[in-house]
Amino acid sequence: MASPRFAPAGLLVVCGRHRVAFDGGPGAEPPEGRLDAWLVTDEHAELRSALRRLAAERGLEPRMTDADLGELRIRALPVAHTSHPTCGYRIEGEPGVAVWAPEFLTFPAWAADADLMFAEASGWDRPIRFRGGVGGHAPVRKVGAEAARNRIGRLVYAHIGRPCLRAMDAGLTPEYGEWGREGHTYLLSPRRRAR
Repeated sequence: MASPRFAPAGLLVVCGRHRVAFDGGPGAEPPEGRLDAWLVTDEHAELRSALRRLAAERGLEPRMTDADLGELRIRALPVAHTSHPTCGYRIEGEPGVAVWAPEFLTFPAWAADADLMFAEASGWDRPIRFRGGVGGHAPVRKVGAEAARNRIGRLVYAHIGRPCLRAMDAGLTPEYGEWGREGHTYLLSPRRRAR
């Protein structure tokens, strides 16, 4: 997303010897080193040309697909966002489950019980709807409430849009979750689940 303050939302997952990039773009490229895959949530996104070029430099093609890397299993699952297919990812490995879903209008039920979720943060207190009613972005206030209801352990907001930038500048914070920080390392630590 073209943000006046942040690079495009992206994630690098490292699990054992595996490294997988998710989305990103100019200014948010994964650090040097081999990548097993470069996965995207929207193959028609505004940054698709830049992502293709960046991935090609590493011998990869950005794709919206599953990846099974033995100890790291990644599933591309649908999200309600636009008129064409878009997805988020459920990432399973040791020591738990992470979700990468930086854009959606409706909270994805398949994210339930994740230990760590990177989620939509384009809008603050009301949805952003696309022209013609073909999708949009859920507001942080609703995303947080849905994440709590769906037992998300740690919620990190990515894809931070202008309404959220204004909220941040006003000193507002989400009721549930935290603002993502560029270049920060998030360690996946599983919660103890009731048996």
